Amino acid sequence: MKSRILVSIVGIPLLLYVVLAASPIILVAALTVLNSIAAYELQYCVTGGAKRGGRLGFVMAQAGLWPMLLYFFAPRYIPLYCVLETLLIFFTAILDTEILEEKTVNAAQIMAGICTVVVIPYAFSAFIRMVQSGYHRAFLLLPFILSFACDTFAYFTGMAIGKHKLAPLVSPKKTVEGSIGGLLGNVVCGEIFVLVMDRWFGGCGIGYGIMLLLALLCGVVAQLGDLSFSYLKREFGIKDYGHLFLEHGGVLDRFDSVLFVTPVLEIILSFVK
Repeated sequence: MKSRILVSIVGIPLLLYVVLAASPIILVAALTVLNSIAAYELQYCVTGGAKRGGRLGFVMAQAGLWPMLLYFFAPRYIPLYCVLETLLIFFTAILDTEILEEKTVNAAQIMAGICTVVVIPYAFSAFIRMVQSGYHRAFLLLPFILSFACDTFAYFTGMAIGKHKLAPLVSPKKTVEGSIGGLLGNVVCGEIFVLVMDRWFGGCGIGYGIMLLLALLCGVVAQLGDLSFSYLKREFGIKDYGHLFLEHGGVLDRFDSVLFVTPVLEIILSFVK
């Protein structure tokens, strides 16, 4: 709990500044840092924490530096980036095998590499696309609100009344009661967002009814994102992806739900606003 409070004291003001007040290029820089760390963490995960992936680890680390810049300045080159980086990943795996005369890169590392080239950057870049689509900057908070609220309410509800396991083989501490509490917490926080936007920021453009459905959907997606990255950790035998956020782990531990919710939210908002 002390760690959670400390991370919140430092992280929430920084998040609010980057999302609401900082120039778009600072947002891009912050997303680039998160994307690069996530690439490193995923490679660390699939090697069981025993090594950093050799040449392939370097390829993945550098691959994390470019996509946010491309999404912001030159989105038409994203397909080219994805193709070239994917080819480089396979080339590196083959080259390492031939030079060392043994298979040093496994299929999981290659798939993780492709994920960090295509999937994770696409999710993070949804923030950039939302900015470029002309949404009020406050809408960039929604993925965090509808992810962190679900996680927080699920955590406390589960501690208070949780009895029935939700997915015991993937995440033993999560409960059905906690899951329901997370969904209800999402609805409450989503409705507060609409109220605040309507009263003090010129209107939200989303009604309370739509937000209720949106909050429930994002709550389900957020929990799926949390369980999905927990599944990977359990598969490869690590406790946390990193320690950037102290006892709360790394980028993929804290932003697992956000990575799922943000692109879903971006797509839905494009239809309802």
